[in-house]
Amino acid sequence: MNAAVIVAAGRGSRMGPDVDKLFLPVAGAPVVAHAWRRFEGCPDVDALVLVVRAGMEDAFADLAATHGFRKPFRLVAGGAERQDSVWNGVQALDPAVRWVAVQDGARPCTPPAVIERCLEAARRTGAAVAAQRVTDTLKESDGGHRIARHLDRSRLWAVQTPQCFARDVIVRALEATRQAGRQITDDTAACELIGQPVELVDCPEPNPKVTTPSDLPWIEWVLRALP
Repeated sequence: MNAAVIVAAGRGSRMGPDVDKLFLPVAGAPVVAHAWRRFEGCPDVDALVLVVRAGMEDAFADLAATHGFRKPFRLVAGGAERQDSVWNGVQALDPAVRWVAVQDGARPCTPPAVIERCLEAARRTGAAVAAQRVTDTLKESDGGHRIARHLDRSRLWAVQTPQCFARDVIVRALEATRQAGRQITDDTAACELIGQPVELVDCPEPNPKVTTPSDLPWIEWVLRALP
C-alpha cells in the first residue's frame, strides 16, 4: 500500500504577515487543493495524510468536500518544525503502508507521472526525490558578498518534492535526526544521517513551489496548462 503525506502546517512568512499561502486562490482553487488533487489523481497512491495547523481541520475537510476528493485521508496536527510535521504524518500512516511520498502543500503543480516515477525509484533504492538539474552558473560566497569559489553545476541538482521512501527508511532517518538534534529542510538530508542512498528522479516538467507573491503568476500559468 502506498500513501502520501502532504505537509500543510506552515503559513509561509515570506508571503507577508497574516497571509496563509496554502489558501491563496490560484487557477480557480486554493494552492493546497491543487497539491491534494495531484495525489488524488495518481493511481499509485492509495491514501493520504495531511499535516495541518491546529484549528484548520474543518477548512481541510471542507476542501475535500468542495473538490470531491474521494481517497481516504487523515488530518493530523503539525509540529514546531517541518521535520516534526513529517514525523507526525508518518506516524499517522495506516500500518499497511509500505511506501510513502512526502509532498509540500505549497507545491501544487507536480504531475502524477512524476509521483509514480519517484515511487518506482524508491522501490529500487529505498529513497528517491524529484529533482531538476541546475542550469544557472553557481558560486559559493565567502560568507558575505564576495565569490569564494566556482561550483561545478554538472554535478548539482535542485531537489523538490515528492520525496519518496520505504516506510521503515523514513522512520529510521527521522528518528536519527531527532536523536542528533539536527534541523533539516528536507527529508533526504535525514537519509544522509543513516547512510541511505537517495535516487535522483529527473523532473523535466515545471514543479514550482509557492514561496513569495511573485511565484503566483508563474504557478497560475503552469496550472492552466496542465491537463
